Amino acid sequence: MSVALESVKDLDRQDPLFAFKSRFALPEVMIYLDGNSLGAQPIASHEAVEGTLVQWRNELIKGWNQGWFDAPERLGNLLAPLIGAQDGEVVVTDNITLNIYKLIGYITESQSRKRPVILSEGGNFPTDGYIAQGFCHFTEFEHRFIPVGGQVEDYLDDQVAVVILSHVHYRTGQVRDMAEITRKVHACGAEIIWDLAHSAGALEVDLHAHDVRFAVGCTYKYLNGGPGAPGFLYVSKPNQNKGWQPLTGWHGHAAPFAFDGDYAPASGMTRFRTGTHSALIYSALEASLALWQEVNLAELRAKSLKMTELFRECIADTLQRHSIEDITPPAEQRGSQVSLINQQHGYAIVQALIERGVIGDYREPGLLRFGFTPLYLSYEDVWQAAKHFCDVVESGEYQAPRFQVRSSVT
Repeated sequence: MSVALESVKDLDRQDPLFAFKSRFALPEVMIYLDGNSLGAQPIASHEAVEGTLVQWRNELIKGWNQGWFDAPERLGNLLAPLIGAQDGEVVVTDNITLNIYKLIGYITESQSRKRPVILSEGGNFPTDGYIAQGFCHFTEFEHRFIPVGGQVEDYLDDQVAVVILSHVHYRTGQVRDMAEITRKVHACGAEIIWDLAHSAGALEVDLHAHDVRFAVGCTYKYLNGGPGAPGFLYVSKPNQNKGWQPLTGWHGHAAPFAFDGDYAPASGMTRFRTGTHSALIYSALEASLALWQEVNLAELRAKSLKMTELFRECIADTLQRHSIEDITPPAEQRGSQVSLINQQHGYAIVQALIERGVIGDYREPGLLRFGFTPLYLSYEDVWQAAKHFCDVVESGEYQAPRFQVRSSVT
């Protein structure tokens, strides 16, 4: 490789975020480049879950009045600064899929259902399109796709009610121009729901600065909330209290313990809650979000870009020799991942790397995806991962039969 190891070690010595790595529990023999799919475990999260188990054992149902019940709003306020929101504008609840459904229903009701089209993007992570299709299947709405490579503005008209768009595309890592696209959608009289799944905890996001009214996201990727950690939902304060959301569960009721026969929505973000949540998983996430209060997001973004560029530079010659395409966007348009395409051997290459302890992931068709998480990756980790990549590809190690066997989860 063209980059010397000693120069990489110098980067680690100068890294203002280097100390955060010691606050995560990672196997010593592993280089984890899949935090864009599931984040690593903060040590504090393990301790927090143990504390909640003790609380459950000793306090039993009293725990609901000792911080469990109001966790969705409390964690929402912890998360808000990471996405440029204010207190009382974020609730941590359910998951992205359900939260998109809630927002589509909430928005279209406030528009008096006068606009019949829900617009989502082709080639996006499928759940966003699936949930739009499901909503339309049970209502009078029509679902339309923006084709892969299409420009949002070319598909806007006075029929469009809601646009669903990812801020960072899950395949390429392309960062959308949030401010400009939001302005265009609002100018045509529609609303946009931004999906922040690959943004929150990966780069600086400022929803208020870009006049964003609605957004969703998850906490198990870059925010390290744990497997199955809840999603989050954002509604700007001027757009709250304008109607019902369609999943009218009892935790979203104005008085859940009055047990009224008729639904009345709570004020503010609480109306977007549904049913009972897991105190255990919320305690793990809360510990991680507390850690995030210490993170300088500008430093995080700078390190992310340096790491992705270092990886690309180290593997560039190997990619060229073996017809592996690098589709990673340029730095100013890049999330926190490197995306490569090899239709024939992509899956096997990723499997061979995993056996070596370098964990990335594979997505059909042909996508090798490597996520770079600045809080628990060092520059030397990146250099070593790149060396393993080059060794696997140059030697043909990935051609072994065991690497051709598909697992259920890729």
